[in-house]
Amino acid sequence: MPLPAPFPADRWSTVDEHVERILEAITPLAPYDQPLLEALGLPVSEQIVSPVDLPGFDNSAMDGYAVRHEDVATASEEHPVHLPVVGEAAAGQTTMFAMSPGTTVRIMTGAPVPQGADTIVPVEATDGGVATVRIHEASTPGKHVRYRGEDVQVGDVLLEEGTVLGPRQVGLMASVGRALVSARPRPRVVIMSTGAELREPGTPLGHDSIYDSNSYMLAAAVRNAGAIAYRVGIVSDDPQDFADALSDQLVRADLVVTSGGVSKGAYDVVKEVLRELGTVQFGEVAMQPGKPQGFGFVGEDATPIVTLPGNPVSSYVSFEVFVAPALRRMMGRTPYRRPLVRALCDKTFSSAPDKRQFVRGRFEIDSQGAHVAPVGGHGSHLLGDLSEANALIVVPEDVTRVEAGTMVQVLVLDRDY
Repeated sequence: MPLPAPFPADRWSTVDEHVERILEAITPLAPYDQPLLEALGLPVSEQIVSPVDLPGFDNSAMDGYAVRHEDVATASEEHPVHLPVVGEAAAGQTTMFAMSPGTTVRIMTGAPVPQGADTIVPVEATDGGVATVRIHEASTPGKHVRYRGEDVQVGDVLLEEGTVLGPRQVGLMASVGRALVSARPRPRVVIMSTGAELREPGTPLGHDSIYDSNSYMLAAAVRNAGAIAYRVGIVSDDPQDFADALSDQLVRADLVVTSGGVSKGAYDVVKEVLRELGTVQFGEVAMQPGKPQGFGFVGEDATPIVTLPGNPVSSYVSFEVFVAPALRRMMGRTPYRRPLVRALCDKTFSSAPDKRQFVRGRFEIDSQGAHVAPVGGHGSHLLGDLSEANALIVVPEDVTRVEAGTMVQVLVLDRDY
């Protein structure tokens, strides 16, 4: 069983140390051939070379008439050229036409250019004749012809290894006949919430109970990160119940994420159960919110597990800072950590000393540039404020006050890296 780096015994771990503790211990998932649409949003694990030319044959870019340019070089409104129509070519038609000089073939967009023709006259430059056509506009050689291989040629590198497959790349792969691409799979993430006070949304609340928001929020965040979420029902604070539920879920997990039960209380079941295994490290990270953290491995297959604090804001911020990079590493997506941007802070606020503060904020870009303002208070239970935020203002450990008008670093949420 692998062991992650331990937390320091004499101090809090830094945010960067805990990120590296997780990233160094987690390995990317093994790639395999996946259907194109299943691999959407994933980086390809191979260099992809074209097996065909695109286009695969000379074809028409317009509805019109295939001609020799010499036959229509002098055409004009005053002196139109009349040519007999000797056939019709449509896209997907198996019949191949050959033309004699002084004739034309009516042709549709995408149809093969007949042998003997080198130019397409758009129907707009003709009278649209069927037996004989009147052409009243001169043309140049090769006009409106898509030549074989002018877009892609056999042997061209289409995608380098690591390229993320988006809609345009999917279209390119399909156009050269690739039905499968090699990519690392989406991680299967099991999300577990613990707490005797938790209730499922839609059920009655007691005077001392709350609805389970964390597992829904984390499952949504997992999906938003491109992974597969398996949300487990609420697990009680009984150690055996948690141990049994965890064991049952490992069969479908590439990663387990828990929320709650990792602080210093008497009923912190997650810490109690996992400490007995000896393969999960628990400690405190110099951050606010989200100080109590844990990471390690469980089960016969050494499934990684990240334990997050139970307060909703702490849980969400911890996911963004620690779990999202782990998921990207498992999928082979870089960068692992969301890049920070700089913005002008609109309001003055204070920050806790000796901790990296992640302040909920509203980030905007207008004619004056990028700016951000804190949203609500610092409390780790203020989920309403979190829902109004679209960014986290990242305040360094040695800064205790941010003045309005100063530049700050911002982690912008809900957008791709």
